[in-house]
Amino acid sequence: MERDGDGRIRVMAVADSDSYLKWSAALLGALPGEGWDTDLAVVRSPVAPSADQVRAAVAGTPLEGREVPVRGALELRNRLLRERPDVLMLNCTGPVVDALAHALVGEWRPVLVSGLPGISVPATERAWLYRSTVDLFVLHSHREVAEFTELGARLGATGGIGLATLPFLPEPRPRAGGGRPRVVFASQAKVPAEQGQREQVLLGLAALAEARPDLEVVVKLRAREDEAQTHKERYHYEALWRYMAARGEVRPDAVAFRTGPMVEYLEDAAGFVTVSSTAALEAFALDVPTLVLTDFGLNAEQINLVFEGSGVLGTLDDVRAARFRRVDRGWLRANYFHPVHENDWVRRLTTLVAAARRGELPRRGSLLTGPEQQRRRTRSLMRLSLPPTAVRQLGRARRRLRALRANLRGTLASRS
Repeated sequence: MERDGDGRIRVMAVADSDSYLKWSAALLGALPGEGWDTDLAVVRSPVAPSADQVRAAVAGTPLEGREVPVRGALELRNRLLRERPDVLMLNCTGPVVDALAHALVGEWRPVLVSGLPGISVPATERAWLYRSTVDLFVLHSHREVAEFTELGARLGATGGIGLATLPFLPEPRPRAGGGRPRVVFASQAKVPAEQGQREQVLLGLAALAEARPDLEVVVKLRAREDEAQTHKERYHYEALWRYMAARGEVRPDAVAFRTGPMVEYLEDAAGFVTVSSTAALEAFALDVPTLVLTDFGLNAEQINLVFEGSGVLGTLDDVRAARFRRVDRGWLRANYFHPVHENDWVRRLTTLVAAARRGELPRRGSLLTGPEQQRRRTRSLMRLSLPPTAVRQLGRARRRLRALRANLRGTLASRS
């Protein structure tokens, strides 16, 4: 990636977790091939993807078969200062974007890009604040662009927003037919949050499997129990299923638990179920009848507000009865299925690269300031630089120190 005056635009993307890695690979693949050079790396972190997750993330993209190295923050900085790509994509969770934007960029000033890899409605202040130093914030629907534009203006953000098609949406294709039809439930780490709610979901899927033996019921996992994810999954579905089977609540083999690319499970699916997963959009793209569950609420906490008006909202009673629904076409137009010619992120990126090469790219100050924020950045950089074992040891040491301080305060208070 050395500069050679050929006018090519060099792009380096950095991801920190499975979902951001998958998005990065697909987004890089959506760039024009001619005149662009792309590279991808994972920054070392507690949520870094496993080797299997890396292979699945780049499958079907131009990066398939290429090495995706895992590097500490300092290693990344040295590489970037040596190679100096035109564009640095910080495709990471918010705190990591904020920390890397301050650590990786010094006298060298690339175009900074970031974004969100899935459904991002409603717009949140945290998402903007952590990305307030970037030049281009990539989003995937007219609704998202409108909400984040209004919020950014209110917060004082100066970076631009670019519209892209959500890059891993599959192209519509004829159904292969044949074989046992399946119903796919897409799990998500954050929602529903409670163990009892997740057990309700599994009981609903088990009831469907018993009532419809002609259907294969599959829980599509984002990660196995021992694999990291972008968000911590407190109650893993496969572990819960084992406990429920041991208690005699479900038949052990009634439901299958699988990993791998979602599209492989949707191609012949008879139905799709989720609480709020972005995989619902993949189901819509393949015209798979869908249910988005509202048993636990239709709100920001369940990350499913975006599906209001989609025509696919339902309950676990609908799952048990296999009542799946087709998505409303009007909803698709405003949410993630706009015509490709309306995308403007590549045009905006090209304009920013030209400005950077002329030395006209402005510095964008972070909206997150103060000593406490600086301490958080320092902690984030330590987590991104140290080996995972050292991070765990440091965390244990900090917890012990907090406990000692609490005990000391209690002792002093009892003596006063």
